[in-house]
Amino acid sequence: MRLLVRRHFAGVVAVLCSVAVWFVAQQPVASPQERSTLADRFEFSSHPVSPADQHSDRAVRTVAPAYHKIRSWISSVGAGAGLFAAGSGATARDLCLVDPRSDTVTVSPVPTSGARYRPFTLTPDTPGPAPSAPMGCVPADLNEDGWQDVLVYYWGRSPVIFLREPGVPLESRAFRPRELVQPSQVWNTNAATIGDYDGDGHLDLVFGNYFPDGARVLDPGAHQDELQMNESLSDARNGGVNRMFRFDPVRTEAGPDVAFTEVDGVFDAEQARQWTLALGTQDLDGDGRPELYVANDFGPDQLLVNESENGRIRFVEAKGDRRPATPKSTVVGEDSFKGMGVNFRDLNDDAVPDILVSNITEAYALHESNFAYLSVDDPEVLHAGAAPYEDHSERLGLARSGWSWDVKTGDFDNDGGPEVMHATGFVAGHTNRWPQLQETATSNDLILADPQLWPNVGPGDDLSGHDRNTFFVRGDDGRFVDVAAEVGVGTDAVSRAFAVGDVDSDGRQDFVAANQWARSTLYHNQSEAGAFLGLRLRQPVSGPCGTAGGDAKRPAVGATARVRTGEGDQVQQLYPANGHGGVNAPELLFGLGERGVGEVPVEITWRDACGERHIADLSLGTGWHDIVVRADGTAREAR
Repeated sequence: MRLLVRRHFAGVVAVLCSVAVWFVAQQPVASPQERSTLADRFEFSSHPVSPADQHSDRAVRTVAPAYHKIRSWISSVGAGAGLFAAGSGATARDLCLVDPRSDTVTVSPVPTSGARYRPFTLTPDTPGPAPSAPMGCVPADLNEDGWQDVLVYYWGRSPVIFLREPGVPLESRAFRPRELVQPSQVWNTNAATIGDYDGDGHLDLVFGNYFPDGARVLDPGAHQDELQMNESLSDARNGGVNRMFRFDPVRTEAGPDVAFTEVDGVFDAEQARQWTLALGTQDLDGDGRPELYVANDFGPDQLLVNESENGRIRFVEAKGDRRPATPKSTVVGEDSFKGMGVNFRDLNDDAVPDILVSNITEAYALHESNFAYLSVDDPEVLHAGAAPYEDHSERLGLARSGWSWDVKTGDFDNDGGPEVMHATGFVAGHTNRWPQLQETATSNDLILADPQLWPNVGPGDDLSGHDRNTFFVRGDDGRFVDVAAEVGVGTDAVSRAFAVGDVDSDGRQDFVAANQWARSTLYHNQSEAGAFLGLRLRQPVSGPCGTAGGDAKRPAVGATARVRTGEGDQVQQLYPANGHGGVNAPELLFGLGERGVGEVPVEITWRDACGERHIADLSLGTGWHDIVVRADGTAREAR
């Protein structure tokens, strides 16, 4: 009898302990009143964004026979958007839109900016080596003539640069297509980013590829060994080759041209083939050489530390330290989660960029975690191979957001603190395929690479197809709360990317949500925002190093601005093309809240076209400023 009593007592204690642990593990939940208070600071109006041509109502692509049973999975990416100035000037009131419904790239005025020209498409002038579809567009002045070009990357062909013809009216002939590599090759690219990685003063290009090179994924007649899926869900290294291209100036009688030369050996054999979905560029240690974050779908992400010299690009990988209570998959460089997007923002007010990574965080399905890697040590340790970052996503309330893709931040009410957004959703339908996908997740890695052994994912099937985009706002306790539904931006359309920018120069950041198999949307910011300081940093176009190149100016990509508010510094870097499929306007906006009176001290750091770094101090009033940074070390308002 005593034994029975003891056992009963032990069972009761175990149940009570389990209940107590459950209660302790629960994260705080915002009250309806707190949610309402946070949401009241924001107001957006929505405006449709459509392609230039007549789109179809299709929701699936034609694919190679090997992928037919998972054709909706294969058709799940390709929506993208980028904000830029397609004409002269610095205000990004134009848009490049990749719409999968017609597999087109459209250049158009941003809704609310006026019907200044008719939307038109960007189309290569040479046939590709295989059936192809665009996956993203990156606006940038690639030939340094003062006009914004558009880089388009694809599945089925290598990227194409559309060079802006100076002064030509905005229509298709205003952009001249140029193959990045000749002849065009069969790549399947899912991400691209830009930065001056070797410090020579010119932009370089990085591409993250997905399916193996040569795989004719969208060719209904293709029968190839390259038509594979990932060989593992946590450590796949059989994807397409990631590539780095270095700027190579070309001058012709017709004016500036451009070529990019591939740099061998930047990624080692294992790093190069890890099914990349997103790329991020940011100078994490302040030495003027940007680091590269590679977000991989089926294996560890990579934080690559820049050890380059002028003319020679080199990276070393840095990894985080694992403590006894730290899950392995939350350690930088050791995760097995599905890296979908990446971005940078200072979240702990130490003037060092923190790293935001989106993953799949679907309740009762695949419950990974997003990452909010906060800096916890001197960034100099990066060069010793140590990543001084710890994941605080759970504490900050940012750990879960559904099946997430692009992650972006902005200060949409100008209070000096960022909001965080996730583009969410995978395949929309009515038949839940998560049970079958979970079975696949428990299968042997030896069979995963064969697409015939995957579960059916076709028209009508659903995998997280009704997740809602997020809009996280920070509360008084420091935790972020998702108020997307209350603010009116929490659409359940399957979204892929965001592009953030102040399209009408009213000091309130707007954003475009690029949707997969649905019309995309501009969210025009109509919040009662506080004061702000806006910087459009540009640098003169140069001739050969040390010579003047005229009055034209290009965005000073890579420049850093430090705004001293008296309550801590705000620091941002001009790297627009970070994440998955979304490219921000090339501008920096600092919310000042009620502090925005009088002039504000600003420190600007940049690298000129000869590779020299400069620092200039300015005192600027609130509002937008078009600042020209020059090779003589001066920075001043454009005339």
